[in-house]
Amino acid sequence: MNRPQLDGKICLVTGATDGMGKATAKALAELGGEVLLVGRNPKKGTEVMREIRQACGHDRVELLHCDLSSQSDIRALAERVNAQFPRLDVLVNNVGGVIEPRRETVDGIEYTWALNQLSYFLLTNLLLEKLKRSAPARIVNVSSYGHQGRIHFSDIEMKRDYSVFGAYMQSKLANIMFTYELDRRLGSSGVTANVLHPGWVGSAFGSSTGLAKRIAFAIARLTFMKRPAQGAETAIYLASSPEIEGVSGSYFADKRAIRSSDESYDEEHAKRLWDVCSEMTGLS
Repeated sequence: MNRPQLDGKICLVTGATDGMGKATAKALAELGGEVLLVGRNPKKGTEVMREIRQACGHDRVELLHCDLSSQSDIRALAERVNAQFPRLDVLVNNVGGVIEPRRETVDGIEYTWALNQLSYFLLTNLLLEKLKRSAPARIVNVSSYGHQGRIHFSDIEMKRDYSVFGAYMQSKLANIMFTYELDRRLGSSGVTANVLHPGWVGSAFGSSTGLAKRIAFAIARLTFMKRPAQGAETAIYLASSPEIEGVSGSYFADKRAIRSSDESYDEEHAKRLWDVCSEMTGLS
């Protein structure tokens, strides 16, 4: 098996200052990549940047501040990446969470949907031309086995009947359907798009829920959940392995392509989802 080498490659990882995102960013930097860490907390992000630079032995690790629940922040981030960096070889959309109680972002959009799905959609589309110019390039989207369910097109922000796990499951299904539709639209561009289930990872996941759920997540982290570095293995594989050069439009778990839910393969729903996301992000 050839060891991946990312010398000369530029990789952007969202949610990179904690948990699985941090482990992914660190591994890509250790493989020689120039890594752009995206996080919303400047103090924490600076500490993580220094930590990864020390661990990987080079300083090609940069922090880009962005609150990915804010569309204006995402646009500013994309503008900076497009202007400042000569290429973009890998985009890892990793940020996400479960949110309780229901709340809205600065854009007036339900928070789970905005962070978990619209951030993927908007950032990817704004960086797509740079990825194409850097081809072969890779897009890696982190989803979850918890994508079972459907897209609530009649109430996608769950204004009438909000459920913390219902909102999460919908967003993770949307990640997969978005990836499959993106793959169909990429054609022969040289850019691949894959999506993954990382396993049940013990990280800051669940920290924005109620007390009872936070306790349950804490117990799970201590008992059966994977460590962040273990959970990051499939994302790292999809971002760097020469074995999957040219592989696109697949759902992975434990570094193997597997089948996602039946609903995720509905192409008409995927096209409808794309149109909804385009409208909600102001992309036409």
